[in-house]
Amino acid sequence: MAIALSGAALQGRVELTDARKKGSAEGVVVWLEPLGTRSTPTPGKFVLDQRNKKFLPHVMAIPVGSQVDFPNHDPIFHNAFSNFAGQPFDTGLYAPGTSQKITFRREGVVRVFCNIHAQMSAVIVVVPSPYFVTSGAAGAYRIENVPAGEYTLKVFHERATEKTLAALERRVTVTANQDLGAMKISETGYLEVGHKNKHGGEYPPVPLEIGPYLGKK
Repeated sequence: MAIALSGAALQGRVELTDARKKGSAEGVVVWLEPLGTRSTPTPGKFVLDQRNKKFLPHVMAIPVGSQVDFPNHDPIFHNAFSNFAGQPFDTGLYAPGTSQKITFRREGVVRVFCNIHAQMSAVIVVVPSPYFVTSGAAGAYRIENVPAGEYTLKVFHERATEKTLAALERRVTVTANQDLGAMKISETGYLEVGHKNKHGGEYPPVPLEIGPYLGKK
C-alpha cells in the first residue's frame, strides 16, 4: 500500500493488565520520536478546564512549546500548580470566570494539582514530537500524517512504573499505514503517592471555598 503525500496512519490499542480501575483504558499517551534527527513540533494552544472541582481532561498530551489555558468554570477560586520536574509552575489564586495561561517549554511529565482542593489532579505530558495521541476509553489510538522513516515508539500511562514504560519502547519502521496491534501495559508495582500543597505542607481537612466575594463559601 502506498502512503499518502501527507504521511501514514499508525493505529493500535492499549490493554491494561492488573488494572486498578476496571473498564477504561483512556488517557494513555503514545508518541513517535524520529531516530537520528530531532523533530521540531509546532507549538499549539490547549485547554485544561477546571469544572466541578476537576481538571478536564485528566490526561493531556501537548508538543513542546505549547500554551495551556487553565479556565476556572467553578463558582469558587482555584490555584493550579506543579512542583514536578517536567516544569514547575504556579498560577496563583484566581477567581471564577477568569483564566491563567502557562507555556510548557521542556519535555516531560507535569503532574498538576490545585493548592486549595487536594482531590484535583491532572497530568500534562509534554512531548518533543508532532506525532502523538491519547487513547480513548476502549484503548484505541491512531496517529495521523507520519512521514516514512524510523521512529522510537514511546508510551506514558499514569499508573505504570517507569521500568514498565521503558520496556514498552520499541523501534517502528513507517513505510505505509499500519496496525501496531495490542500493547499490554501492566499496573503491577505502581504505588500511588499522596501530594502536598505548593508550600510542601498538608492540606486542611476542609478546604476554604472562596467564592466571587472574598470569604463567601
